[in-house]
Amino acid sequence: MKENNEEKNLEVSGVIAKTEQYIKKNKKALTIAGCAVVVVALAIWAYVALVAQPRQVRAAEDMFAAEQWFNEGDFEKALNGNDEFMGFSAIIDEYGCTKSANLAKYYAGICQLNLGNYDEAIDYLKSYKGKDLFTGALAQMLIGDAYAEKGQASDAVKYYEKAVSSSSDNYTVAPVALWKAGMLYLQLGDKQSAAKSFQTIKDNYPESPEWNEVDKYLALAE
Repeated sequence: MKENNEEKNLEVSGVIAKTEQYIKKNKKALTIAGCAVVVVALAIWAYVALVAQPRQVRAAEDMFAAEQWFNEGDFEKALNGNDEFMGFSAIIDEYGCTKSANLAKYYAGICQLNLGNYDEAIDYLKSYKGKDLFTGALAQMLIGDAYAEKGQASDAVKYYEKAVSSSSDNYTVAPVALWKAGMLYLQLGDKQSAAKSFQTIKDNYPESPEWNEVDKYLALAE
């Protein structure tokens, strides 16, 4: 046991000695590397503290007026702003990858949809990164609405189905998207898919307003 301990002590002493030699030999390089790490860390801190955070705060402040116009139904002003306050489109351009700019894409898409600019609405809504179950699914459904307004029924039902698949537990979005998909499937003459959409409403969403009318449209799809 004593011999083993002595051997281990010799090994540790050897490692320490080699480490000391390495540090002495490469002291300059290690010092430069250490300084580089500190500089990078300081640069990251400075960017977050002096650039990213203030930009996010300013973006949130600029969003306030645009959201007010949006809630009032003034979609033109909400989108484009006025001489005093930015609209959603300018917020997107000005604030890049901030959370506010991302949310502005969602609002801008709805504004464009209400203004009848369907291609622009699709572009904004597709670029929106919705992480919550409600707005993410709703954005997909609104893309479907834009395609439906353009007369592109096949593209529309694809996005209605996406909205349903991403929000099956959402009793606000899913039954509406299923209803819109079912109605478009009827227009396309695809009664089987229409029946499937309406039956899903009947089976899974009895508390939705769409449930009250679903039997009539199920009969049309059979």
